[in-house]
Amino acid sequence: MSSFLSKTFAILSAVSLSLGCAAPAEAGKLGVFTSDANGFDTHTFYYDDGREVTLIDTQFVPALTQAMVEQVKRETHSPITRVIVTHPNPDKFNGLAYLHALGVESIASRATADAMPGVNEYKKYYFVNVAKMFTDETYPKFENVKTTFSGQMQIRLKSGETLSLIELKNPGVTSTQVVVRIDKSGDLIVGDLVHHKAHAWLEGAIVNGKPHADLAKWAAAVDELPALAKGKPAAMVYGGRGDFASVAQAVQAQRRYLSRANALVDDYIASLGPRKSELSDSANSKTHYDELERRFARAFPDYALPYMIKYSIYGLIDSKLQ
Repeated sequence: MSSFLSKTFAILSAVSLSLGCAAPAEAGKLGVFTSDANGFDTHTFYYDDGREVTLIDTQFVPALTQAMVEQVKRETHSPITRVIVTHPNPDKFNGLAYLHALGVESIASRATADAMPGVNEYKKYYFVNVAKMFTDETYPKFENVKTTFSGQMQIRLKSGETLSLIELKNPGVTSTQVVVRIDKSGDLIVGDLVHHKAHAWLEGAIVNGKPHADLAKWAAAVDELPALAKGKPAAMVYGGRGDFASVAQAVQAQRRYLSRANALVDDYIASLGPRKSELSDSANSKTHYDELERRFARAFPDYALPYMIKYSIYGLIDSKLQ
């Protein structure tokens, strides 16, 4: 599990006036908890403004959500007051029931909240009936977020700082995407929209019970990020997996990755010719997915988490075959 990020913002300096006002709290600190592969190496970020903690995304299972909360309590002295869900994937929302039981408020876009029940049904069926990693009783209990918004929402923290929640025009990695901006710095927390120096989850959105991957719209969503950084050249992008990078570096690298991923899959499908039906045949598809994982690893030798390709590439393939 990753330690608290070293990046901190400047301490607000002010002298107590004759009214006896308390000195302002230290400006915000951004922390990160990272699961192991059992939770898909997922980052949960937490922002401590000195008076309260805001979580961004929840982890895949309650045990990991609990471990994340315990880390937050070790590394901050502020209560957790809210969690923001950036998009409708289970590693972003499966911990909501645990957090709700702690009295934590939850927020997402209306589009995310609307998509979550269908995604939960699809994923639960897979993990219970196909992968057999859970039973109906042991799969994480589903609860939706309690507060929704459309377009944009600004949260004023107890310190007076603000966080902006911005719904992107393009869907990104799933059917909808919210970016959380730390307004003081312009830093962007973007969920799985960006995996810097790590392989991406290429399943796509779950729509009407089927995966649909659209890398062109994903790239268009990535292109929205520079304008959101408020013109601050030092602003960073914090993605759902992998490393962290400046906005310019993150956008350039993610666009390059998506373009290359698209070409790799197109070339592989074309190479199969009349055998491409094997990609939809459970008896043969695993062999092809394993081969695509190897090809992605060769194309991006410095990228972590190649297993992401094996388990998610079916969505991109199915979208192309349709």
